[in-house]
Amino acid sequence: MINIDKRLTRNDLMKKTATLLFMLLMISMFAQVLAGCTYQVEAMPDNEPDVELAFNTNIEPDVVENEPKTENEYYYSFTDSLGNAVKLKEKPQKVVSLVGSYAETWLLAGGELAGVTDDVISQRNIEIPSESIIVGTIKDPNLEEVIALSPDFVLLSPDVESHVKISETLEKSDIAHAFFKVEHFEEYLDMLDICTDITGEKELYKKNGLEVKRQIDEVLSRIDVKEAPEILFIRAFSSGAKAKDDDNFACRILDDLGTVNIASKHESILEELSIEEVIQEDPDYIFVVTMGDSEKAIQALKDGIERNPAWRKLSAVKNDRYIVLPKELFHYKPNARWGESYEYLARILYPEKFE
Repeated sequence: MINIDKRLTRNDLMKKTATLLFMLLMISMFAQVLAGCTYQVEAMPDNEPDVELAFNTNIEPDVVENEPKTENEYYYSFTDSLGNAVKLKEKPQKVVSLVGSYAETWLLAGGELAGVTDDVISQRNIEIPSESIIVGTIKDPNLEEVIALSPDFVLLSPDVESHVKISETLEKSDIAHAFFKVEHFEEYLDMLDICTDITGEKELYKKNGLEVKRQIDEVLSRIDVKEAPEILFIRAFSSGAKAKDDDNFACRILDDLGTVNIASKHESILEELSIEEVIQEDPDYIFVVTMGDSEKAIQALKDGIERNPAWRKLSAVKNDRYIVLPKELFHYKPNARWGESYEYLARILYPEKFE
């Protein structure tokens, strides 16, 4: 009897031991589950922003709203000839040009014009739509008429005092505007590049800019100057005449073509055209461009320096090299015809190169 009871006791102990081990295993597993839940709660407390929001913005929403506009948020931005930062919020739809040549450049870039100055018609003979408004003259534009058009972009010249004053009002009215200074071909090319960026018509930059440059380069490639011709360049007007030098775009063309302007040797004739110094230098060519009424300007020359008997003895006069140049190529900025201007003078100076 005693041996049987001992075996039963051992079996009971084994069962109890197995039950205890099972309970310990369950407790251990439950503890691990609780630990995992606690970690998730600590990783995402209720007062923190949504995980997706944190990764997308990394900043509070109110900070985003107060951020200033970046360059990418403007339609187009550039620096004008006065160093002003010009920022266009949208593609301009109502453009006003207060310079005739700039109006033409904008048209060559594929743009349209809401307002222009009268030199567009009186000097450049540009056809403009009937809805385009004349807003005064280049030197005296009508600011009220400009503002009345509600323009979103205005083209100005830094060389015209009234334009500088108008820009102050445009700035206060939050009207985008830019100053362009175009005296030579490279500056025209730069302006056309900017304008076609704005209009989005880059093919017109190639046609009316790079193709013109190719024409100029082709003309210059033909010239091999062994003896530089000496020239005198005169700007004539109804009340007199003045010699011009490299500040004039036609003189720059002549310089590119290998000539020597006698005004660069005698700067005094830039202030007053002295027949004595002209006779002393006896230039190979004398070129004239007229301002205003051409007939009155030519008559003023005849009544002035041409009356001196020594004038007729000048080599340029005797050899028919006293030449009046066309205004559309040498007084007004030629823009897309700049290549024609180069070739026109090159054929006069070096006819054998263009036979």
